Amino acid sequence: MEADPRMSEWWRGAVVYQVYPRSFADSNGDGIGDLRGLLARLEYIAALGVDALWVSPFYPSPMRDYGYDVADFCGVDPMFGTLADFDAVVARAHALGLRVIIDQVYSHTSDLHPWFTDSRAGRAGPHADWYVWADARPDGSPPNNWQSVFIGSAWTWDARRGQYYMHNFLREQPDLNLLNEAVQDAMLAVARFWLERGVDGFRVDAVSHFTHDPLLRDNPPRTGGARTRPIDFQALCYNADRPETLAFLERLRALLDRYPGRFAVGELGGPDAGARTLSAYLDSSRLHTAYSFLFLRADAPTPQFVRAAVAEWDALHAGGWPTWVFSNHDAPRVVSRWGGPSPPAGYAILLNALLLTLRGSVCLYQGEELGLAQADVPFERLCDPEAIANWPLTLGRDGARTPMPWSSTGAYGGFSAAEPWLPLDARHLEQAVDRQLDDPDSVLQATRSLLALRRRYEALVSGEMEFLPAPQPLLLFERRAGPSTLRCAFNLGDVPASCSLGDDAEWQVVAGSASLQAAPRAPVLPAWGFLIAERRER
Repeated sequence: MEADPRMSEWWRGAVVYQVYPRSFADSNGDGIGDLRGLLARLEYIAALGVDALWVSPFYPSPMRDYGYDVADFCGVDPMFGTLADFDAVVARAHALGLRVIIDQVYSHTSDLHPWFTDSRAGRAGPHADWYVWADARPDGSPPNNWQSVFIGSAWTWDARRGQYYMHNFLREQPDLNLLNEAVQDAMLAVARFWLERGVDGFRVDAVSHFTHDPLLRDNPPRTGGARTRPIDFQALCYNADRPETLAFLERLRALLDRYPGRFAVGELGGPDAGARTLSAYLDSSRLHTAYSFLFLRADAPTPQFVRAAVAEWDALHAGGWPTWVFSNHDAPRVVSRWGGPSPPAGYAILLNALLLTLRGSVCLYQGEELGLAQADVPFERLCDPEAIANWPLTLGRDGARTPMPWSSTGAYGGFSAAEPWLPLDARHLEQAVDRQLDDPDSVLQATRSLLALRRRYEALVSGEMEFLPAPQPLLLFERRAGPSTLRCAFNLGDVPASCSLGDDAEWQVVAGSASLQAAPRAPVLPAWGFLIAERRER
């Protein structure tokens, strides 16, 4: 019997709730979230109506980049619990009907990983070529001009080996040499380890940085764009989005295909990636889907930008299935990025409605369902190395990583019995889960209703999407599947706007902040309002 494609491709149109475990729920009172804390809150996640959870890194790590500097790919850091705790999370999530995906970090390791310890010890050891090493130029300078994402040069001198090693991120995150087949074998063994423990898929970190130009050619200068870091001055032609990555992705996909129903969503797509490379990533023999950075980098969601973002995805990925994300652990929260220091009333609901009606899969970051704004973290409490290095030019990442507010009472919002690792913003207490659960007009209840609507209509899960003409500041599109047609209208402006539904059908509002009673053909949307209407043929 053939496998049901609706089961094997469950990820297509799924909503994945991202958990940043360090800040989700603390079970043992040390101020740091953990796996048992997550286990205790799984019912909350299931009740939202999402399809899966993505658990950000929980592996052993010195935490220089808060878990993305991995020292052991097949373990659990004691601050988060044990492998038994992880197994309990997977088992309980599955019992609740939730899939579980986890981060896989193949680009780099911690500099404390045993592989790197051995590699830097000399040029003849078993792991000598597992990282990217290169000799200095004749004047002692780094091998080329590549810059790291975070701070300065992508090369650090190591006196023990007498060479530079490459790191696209922190100097404590040396890049693995994925051009080496033995390194590929090791990473596939890691993937197999977690698949055997029952995970349903992977969020594959930093795919754009998996491989590098073997000739180590200099990147050319970039023209235009904001320049707050050295890397912003370069077009990343030779240390990002390299065609050499594709062969490894084919091996990863072949492994995943041996486990029915598993999938991989890639983090990829830098500003210099060409259409040919990005389209190749989503070939049927490589990644299943990838999430777009377009909204994470946008200044505001104007109708023109939303249309352009969808069109750009289709152009770059040649029809590959998108995953949309407005917020995550690496970007300031969307309500603040787009709504400013005092987001307008209803703005968070509008954004969640837009996110959940776009064609594609969705990643919903913890707290996004509450409408949390970027937390205010004073400089002396900053932990994120990027935020510290670039302060005060950017909002940084710490303000999106502060503790989840479960309770509106108590100094720590029900997150922990102790002072959390990052301070909980007092404003977030007013948006705590307990308060919003009791408020039928809250962002949380609206988001739950939108998720229920998405489950109800296949058109919102996998249906076609067509933009329709609409005057500024309206965004209008239809989602269609079979006999079902939904018209989605968003007022992305600060004054009421009339929306024309046309005269060819009867419409019934199924969600939103407008009524058809006064004007069945041209309802008025309030500022930052929306409606979703179902077509009823006459």
